[in-house]
Amino acid sequence: MAIIGKLIKAGIGINQKLNFDFTNDDNPQLNQLKNLLSKAKDTAFGKYYGFAKILDSDDIIMAFKGEVPIHGYEAMHDQWWCKQQIHPDITWPGIPEFFALSSGTTGKSSKRIPITDDFLQSMRDVGRSLIKELPNFDFPEEVFESEILMLSSSANLKENTEGYLEGEISGINVSNFPGYYDLFYRPGKEIAAIKDWDERVAAIVKEAPNWNIGAIAGIPSWVLLLLQEIVKRHKLKSIHDIWPNFAVFASGGVAYETYRTDFDALCAKPIAIIDTYLASEGFFAYSSRPDSMAMNLAVNHGYFYEFIPFDSRGVDETGAILENPVTLTIDEVEENQDYVLIVSSCAGAWRYSIGDTIKFVNLKTNEIMITGRTKFFLNVVGSQLSEEKMDAAIIEASQKMDVSVNEFSVAAVKNENGEYFHQWIVVTDDEFDCTKFKDLLDKSLTEANKNYKVARSKALKGVKVESISKETYHGFLAKSKKKGGQVKTPKVMTTEKMNEFLEFIKK
Repeated sequence: MAIIGKLIKAGIGINQKLNFDFTNDDNPQLNQLKNLLSKAKDTAFGKYYGFAKILDSDDIIMAFKGEVPIHGYEAMHDQWWCKQQIHPDITWPGIPEFFALSSGTTGKSSKRIPITDDFLQSMRDVGRSLIKELPNFDFPEEVFESEILMLSSSANLKENTEGYLEGEISGINVSNFPGYYDLFYRPGKEIAAIKDWDERVAAIVKEAPNWNIGAIAGIPSWVLLLLQEIVKRHKLKSIHDIWPNFAVFASGGVAYETYRTDFDALCAKPIAIIDTYLASEGFFAYSSRPDSMAMNLAVNHGYFYEFIPFDSRGVDETGAILENPVTLTIDEVEENQDYVLIVSSCAGAWRYSIGDTIKFVNLKTNEIMITGRTKFFLNVVGSQLSEEKMDAAIIEASQKMDVSVNEFSVAAVKNENGEYFHQWIVVTDDEFDCTKFKDLLDKSLTEANKNYKVARSKALKGVKVESISKETYHGFLAKSKKKGGQVKTPKVMTTEKMNEFLEFIKK
């Protein structure tokens, strides 16, 4: 019996049972907004939009919506955040010590998101809330005395000319780990600081036999690649040959389901999957119960949320937010309706559109699921395909052909006659019949989505599928500088980017 693990597990269980809510907070989101406005009322942003006056309003939420516009990244950065790199008290008190570089799934370059001390604390608080839910999963005691492998971006942060440090959010988090994390955190700060992704992976693979890993956290695509390299290098039958206590994978960044089959093939026994919603803009949600990919929204942790219906009430036919969209609070939303997530946070983001779409699957527990990105919405000819719908069709076609497809890219492209078709590139190392997969994919989307069915009978004249190996795919990512532990690659491409991808494959 693992005595230390048993004690830790018991301690977490007692903590969960004693975690009473003494505040009797009937409206946590209203109180979060009040706290945010109060802390930022003397900043330049707070004075410009009259936060003090909003706080005196009879209806604070309505006044907030009426005074503060919805911001995309360009508006928030160009008008406010760029000044916050130099001057204090712009959108949040003080000057941020860090700026997070987004992984750049949308747009041509990385975004810089301010990371304040209050924001770092909010992310730690959400992490503690997740830990309090671990007794629900009934993990074996051995997990609690094992080590945690976090596949982050580089923790070697770059010092900007203005004096702040910048890097991806996972690297910033790792660089701020307290000293006692060295007892259980792997690969450790020395390896985590290696800038080159391939060199970092090689170092992790080499050290893997020296670790006792019970849990792994990271983006599925890159974690899968790492585990496959470890199994190959050390000539293992499964990852459990080297890490017998591995029982938990904290997934995030992209949907896990298209990777499930390959993860199962690497494991000698079942592992629990905890889904997380951790972005450069915040740690917003986490799974709190087994056998579910739904996540509890963090409503008491320094974020105020609004939700824009992802339909004609809130967005246009391309998925772009309308000039005056309907915006709802958490007590006004419906289950199984897609919403664009809008966040105000203790990083100094105000009514900020992250670019994600989510849906509520349980309003009683505030459980959500991520359904995609607004920029990953394929609707050039009215097909109205969200990332969630495309993932489901890929999984269904893969299962019927008994093949493994983790990644894919798709674009609406014109043929020589000026007619639109969907060009898909699927990534697989299995023997693959592109024609059969194309027919299954087209059939699945037609049967499941009425808008796609209408598009296929009118403007969408066809579907093409091309398959490539994972090696070729990773070569394209390296060429596009999209390689790394926290990089999320785009599934929906522009015509130009798809043509570039196809040209790379030909060469």
